[in-house]
Amino acid sequence: MTELDGLLASREMLLVAGSGGVGKTTVAAALGIAAVQRHSARVLVVTVDPARRLASALGLEEFGNEPVPIPGAAFEEAGLAVRGELHAAMLDTKAGWDALIERHAPDAEVREAVLDNPLYQNITGRFVHSHDYLAMEQLHDLHAAGEYDLVIVDTPPSRNAISILDAPGRMADFFGSRLLRWLTVPYRSRLFSVASRPFQQVADRILGSRFLQDIADFFILFQTMESGFVKRAREVEAMLVDPRTAFVVVTTLETAPSHEAEYLAAALERRGMPLGAVIANRVLPPEIASPEAADSAARLASEAHGELAERVADRLAETVDGAGDVPGSELVGNVLADLSRRFDDIAVVAAREGDRRSDLEAVSPGVVTVPWMRGDIHDLAGLAELASHLRDHPDGAESRR
Repeated sequence: MTELDGLLASREMLLVAGSGGVGKTTVAAALGIAAVQRHSARVLVVTVDPARRLASALGLEEFGNEPVPIPGAAFEEAGLAVRGELHAAMLDTKAGWDALIERHAPDAEVREAVLDNPLYQNITGRFVHSHDYLAMEQLHDLHAAGEYDLVIVDTPPSRNAISILDAPGRMADFFGSRLLRWLTVPYRSRLFSVASRPFQQVADRILGSRFLQDIADFFILFQTMESGFVKRAREVEAMLVDPRTAFVVVTTLETAPSHEAEYLAAALERRGMPLGAVIANRVLPPEIASPEAADSAARLASEAHGELAERVADRLAETVDGAGDVPGSELVGNVLADLSRRFDDIAVVAAREGDRRSDLEAVSPGVVTVPWMRGDIHDLAGLAELASHLRDHPDGAESRR
């Protein structure tokens, strides 16, 4: 059993994090495929990234807040045998805020007053880190409902992933913040109201009638829901450090992403949040950096313009179906010589990747490497192939050649 097999079998929630451009969304979807191939479980893959790549990879035209099942026929068409059920969902910010108000409003009157407030949509749409907090709320609901054996979450890029970890605490702190007091005290106190009236009159002339009053009304109503918001925020924080939850950090072995992965791993350790594994994606085969590979490249360079070039040119002539010019031995020799020179550059990259993998192994309980794959992954078959690498090659990358 690989590191990831153990995580998929034993955890109830996996949060997949990493910097942008490392294939994080695709890996999250592949983990979902791997889970339903290996276990007879109900699995949900959720993205909190506004991009819709996950829907495309899973063969869905569109999906949103409500989980959508991946049809069994889609797996059959891709030639995949699955034991479990796979569902997918994507956070809808507007629907998420409406659900929050429905849940935390003390009564129907407050609920309708908030939802009907003229600034409600504008303020919540621009609420700093609202996407992060709503994601955490949704995860709490999914976990508490118990409808799924495993929830796999594709988070935003890593610096934002840190924000998502801190979102519950920020929401709880907001209710005691100076900003909230500044917005609401003048409208709760007669003394403050008299003193601030000239400023309000000027603001109304510049910003529009009752602009500040509407803002204050909204946040006064918001304060009536404080106990519910704070309670849930603390529950979400507890969920993130629960042993049934684990983080999977996705990276490549390029310099910047691997450093980001180390940063994220350290941040998780500081917060007491469990790191389950690091997945190094798009990794070169380690044998490229071996002395034997270097010797082969050197021999190729020395023989590029001799008999080898003639044999390759003859072979190409046999396989070309009469279309276009067949390359001669001189052209083939130039290509072989260029390949040998470029190999040195690739070997240097492979050696550096080996060093970065060692650095990641020092901060992670396990590093799983995934090789470069031909073309983009855009369907279930491609995801299944990626899932097979996650399962079959936990200790090294293996080329698809």
